[in-house]
Amino acid sequence: MDKKRIVEINKIGMIYHTLSGETEAIKNIDFDVYEGEIVGIVGPSGCGKSTLLSIVAGLITPSTGEVLVNGNKVVKPSKDIGYMFQRDHLFEWRTILQNVVLGLEIIGKVDENSYKYAEELLDTYGLGDFKHNYPRQLSGGMRQRAALIRTLIVEPNLLLLDEPFSALDYQTRLAIADEIGIILKKEKKTALLVTHDIAEAISLSDRIIILTNRPATIKNIIKINLTCPEGIRTPLKCREAPEFRYYFNEIWKELDVHV
Repeated sequence: MDKKRIVEINKIGMIYHTLSGETEAIKNIDFDVYEGEIVGIVGPSGCGKSTLLSIVAGLITPSTGEVLVNGNKVVKPSKDIGYMFQRDHLFEWRTILQNVVLGLEIIGKVDENSYKYAEELLDTYGLGDFKHNYPRQLSGGMRQRAALIRTLIVEPNLLLLDEPFSALDYQTRLAIADEIGIILKKEKKTALLVTHDIAEAISLSDRIIILTNRPATIKNIIKINLTCPEGIRTPLKCREAPEFRYYFNEIWKELDVHV
């Protein structure tokens, strides 16, 4: 049975108008994302990756083209689309449990059952003992995990991840990327991941979209098929796959990176 198409990005273009003239950020971006798929987006710095994510989120309106999520045109932010930013944006005066249910509060769906579900998610992903703690009492990685749970609890059809680990130190980044990758697959979430880290993109993604310099167009789309050791499909284990170096070198060349 074919997988359901969750996202349709149809010939998206974006031109910014400034006092000095027009700047074309992205041009003719066209691809689909299917249910349960994690699609990585990589490209040169400043090429328009975050602009593309903002358009998919409904935060800005494209100059041309359209985005459909579950067949509905995206015209504004929606509870069907969850956005996880570089920073966790947890409120310091709210406990972790209170932060996690914030999205449900905003859409008026907080009740006894939602608190129970929030506690179950916190328990499942190792934060149950910290639910009454405040964000300042947690490590950066734990805060980011809480931010993901806050996004998941409203049960969006699509998750947008914009460099979600970039504020963490390298060791924590590896561990949290691994944890979050496992959570996304366990919860069968569909996601778009923007990252500048090639290895991170390969280990987390089912496909990788490579963008050109601004104005960003799609240079290539690479399907990732890794033979993970012992059949364990986790981001960290995937880095040990024999195909990993091949994908890394291919994407490196596609990005035309010069040292």
